[in-house]
Amino acid sequence: MGSCAAEITMIIDRLYERVRERGPICLGLDPSEDVYPPGFVGKFGSPAEAALRFCQEIAAATADLVACFKVQIAHFEALGVEGLGAYRDLLRELRKEGHIVIGDVKRGDIASTAAFYARAHLAGEFAADFLTLNAYFGGDALAPFLPYLAAGEHGLFVLVRTSNPSAGEFQDLRVEGRPLHEHVAEKVAAWGEGFRGRCGYSLLGAVVGANRAVLARLRARFPALFFLVPGYGAQGGRAEDVAPAFREGNGAVVVAARSILAAHRGKPQAAERFPRYAREAALAMAADLAACL
Repeated sequence: MGSCAAEITMIIDRLYERVRERGPICLGLDPSEDVYPPGFVGKFGSPAEAALRFCQEIAAATADLVACFKVQIAHFEALGVEGLGAYRDLLRELRKEGHIVIGDVKRGDIASTAAFYARAHLAGEFAADFLTLNAYFGGDALAPFLPYLAAGEHGLFVLVRTSNPSAGEFQDLRVEGRPLHEHVAEKVAAWGEGFRGRCGYSLLGAVVGANRAVLARLRARFPALFFLVPGYGAQGGRAEDVAPAFREGNGAVVVAARSILAAHRGKPQAAERFPRYAREAALAMAADLAACL
């Protein structure tokens, strides 16, 4: 596929262009004590302020190397009300600067409740460009989010086949001769048919972990699904594992968090140089992916 920069009106087209221009890295901003450099939290008035500042510095150091950022809300919820304020502020700042942001919220509930989640995360204080959703409740749980896609400014990534070790307990169960996750992907593709961008991909994408065989099968069957691919790096996924997610070098973003956020571990002057080490890790990831794509 070629460039679709002209008359871009849909967020999925913007994401496609970012992948074309910068490569397919989706940097996960998951602040925690596990990834901070030594003594980092003590420099700030609260853990929430530290979380916000850490993400700001990482983002500033890597923004030109990544297609998008994925912000995991749980890392901020754990810090209470002030943490949620930091989540809100981070999303607002990143989007104001023109970055594409995925709110990793994994919401999924009955329709009446989902309507409030949709308002909060697509039109309220926690608004992001894309959201992650869980489809276990079925189509009526996804329905309240769809009206927010009409203008093309927001998109969704629905969990299809995740990267955690026990994902297969449910997601790989055989149903009518096929794994359950393939049925979910089929539904996501159907829901997204009315939301195709100029580049051929839908505003409803799929979360599919770094499993070579699964990605190859789903990519072949669902060419219009843009994939959000977790599992690379710290979770053990390699470039060759994620390569089948792509069509002509596009159509997917690959998530990395700890491998970049904590790249300073064991290195000189980590407290001062952690953004530089994060950038170096992002460059190394970009080269690794490029070699396989």
